[in-house]
Formats: sequence, C-alpha cells, structure tokens
Amino acid sequence: MQAIQHYGFYFVSFVVALGALVAFHEFGHFWVARRSGVKVLKFSIGFGPKLMGRQVGETEYVLSAIPLGGYVKMLGEDLSDPEVSEADKTRSFAHAPLLKRIAIVAAGPVFNLLLAYVIFTAWLATGAPLFVPTFADLTSNVETVVPGSAAEAGGVRSGDRIIQIGDTRITTWQEMTDIIKRSPGAPLKVVVERTGRTETLTVTPTPRKEKLADGTEVEIGQMGITKANKAVVRSDNALMAPIDGLDATWGWIKLTVVGIAKMITREISADNIGGPLTIAKISGDAASQGVSNYLFLIAILSINLGVLNLLPIPILDGGHLLFFAIEAIKRQPLSIRSREVAQQVGLVLLIGLMLFAFRNDIVNLWLK
Repeated sequence: MQAIQHYGFYFVSFVVALGALVAFHEFGHFWVARRSGVKVLKFSIGFGPKLMGRQVGETEYVLSAIPLGGYVKMLGEDLSDPEVSEADKTRSFAHAPLLKRIAIVAAGPVFNLLLAYVIFTAWLATGAPLFVPTFADLTSNVETVVPGSAAEAGGVRSGDRIIQIGDTRITTWQEMTDIIKRSPGAPLKVVVERTGRTETLTVTPTPRKEKLADGTEVEIGQMGITKANKAVVRSDNALMAPIDGLDATWGWIKLTVVGIAKMITREISADNIGGPLTIAKISGDAASQGVSNYLFLIAILSINLGVLNLLPIPILDGGHLLFFAIEAIKRQPLSIRSREVAQQVGLVLLIGLMLFAFRNDIVNLWLK
C-alpha cells in the first residue's frame, strides 16, 4: 500500500508539473493568436482521447488522456485547409501576416521563459537566496580541495579535471557527484587530467549522514572538492527582485543553451538526456521537499522546455520559425509538400529522441 501511495505521489507531482508547463506554453500561443485576430478552434492540455471538454464561445477547451504535451488548433493552420472559406480567411492562421504568425508561434516558448522569470522574481522578493548555475556546472573541473578530505588523501589537486570514475566517463559536475554520493566508504579509481596528462588516483569518499525531507537518514559519500563560479543571487529588497529575476533567468537560459550545444558536439554525454520517468522522479523528489523546491523545479523545466522548443527542428516551434525565415527570404511560403516532408522528418527525429530519453530513464533509474 505504501509503495502505491509513493508512486502515486510521484505520478501526481509529475502530471501537475508537466500540466503547468504545457498549459502556460499553449496559453502563450492561444493568447497571442486571439490578440492577433486568429480564430482558435481548440485548446487542449494533453494528447489522445478526450477526457472532458467544454465549448466556450468559438473555442473548445479540452483535457486529454496523455499528459505529455498539448496543442492549440487554429483555423486554417494549413493553406490547403478545406474548412477555411473566403469569408474566414481574415481569421485564418495561414493567411495572417508573416509577423503575426511569427509572434503566435514564438509566444509558446516565450511564455515558458516568462513563467520561470515570474517564479524566480517571486522567490527573490521573499529575500531567499537563489542558486544560478554557471558554465562550471558543465565541467568537472576542481576549484579547491578541502584540507583533510578524502580528495586530499587520494591526491586530488586544485585545477584537476576529473574525466573518469571507475568505468564511467565524466563530463559534468553532476555526473561526478552522483557517483560519489552512491559510494560512501568505497575506494574509487579516479582518473584526472592534470597539466595536459592523465593520472589515476584512488579516492575513498567519506561516509556522511544526510537527512531527507521525510526525516529518514541515508548515508552518502563525500569527496571534499568544490567547483568554480558557483553563483548565488539575493535581492536586497523586493523592489530589486524583478531586476535580479532577469539575471537569474538569463543565467539558466545560457546554461541550457550551452548544455545543448555541448551535447551536440559530444562534449557532454547524451546519456544526460532524461525522459518522462526522470522528470517524474525529480518532480516527486522536489515536491517531497516542499512547495518552494517544487516551484523552483517547475521554473527550471519551463526554461528547458522553452529553449528546446526554439530548436530549428520541424514539428517544434523553432522549426516553424525556420519556415517563416525562409518565407521571408523567398517572399513566398514553402510549398505544402516541402513542409509535409520536413514535418515527417521532424516527427521521426522527435520520436527517436523520446525513445532515446526513455532508454536513458531505464538505464539510469533501474539498471545502475
């Protein structure tokens, strides 16, 4: 029974977090479309079979069974849409001016970034400190070694870059700390890069008790090293929070963009890509640690969703913006056939990415 309640809590946390992100994203498309005079036929949270829905004015609002996304259906999203009459063309998305179409498509990702900004600003307005990661989080460079620590005993030095622990290649600070925490008191073979050459060390993480949100204690390993450029933002007063919120949001956006770029160039392992199971786990973990941590997680996920949707991949918002850029250059839309082929390619890429992320979930959550 406890196991059912545990997984139920994680599932609900996941659905609420993802639902909030999707709702805000789609509301961006919806709101700008309505403001631009484009008719919105359907606003759906989720995909698949309709669970419930209600017609309000000219728009049907729907809650669907699969909580992994959502969509806004506008009149005449395709130039060949047969349901668009001559009289309705003034309210058709496909017949809207190019700048209005760009604004409607870009609004979804922008609203995701806006959601993160609102959460960060509210957080800072309370006077609480806010952690903002830097590019150091995307490396495993050691800034300092704590005197008397396991790292010092094992021969780790300031300036080392940890590139391997055991049989696992290390590219980010998080990958390294995950292994260390799971290995209290266990000798680890640590390969470091030092002044252009590699050295193999043996480090035994010091066991340390850590209390979880539910009061239980677990034993984790600690090496005794710190990284560079760990930034904490704190507002001097509530009036400064909106400005500091911009800095925090921009910092997380930069980190996300650089992280994606490093994955593309293979400087960071693609094994870091997480799917729905990983999101469910971190959502449940954050929710169990309190509302503030849960809201912070939603802000981070919202930034990730916003940035990823701007990638120039057909089927994503960034792919549509790429089509509009080509249209602006050619001074005419891409042919329907070209768009269909591009959408099919984009769908294959997206499905492949989802399957790969799901494979990572299985490996990282169950097989390690």
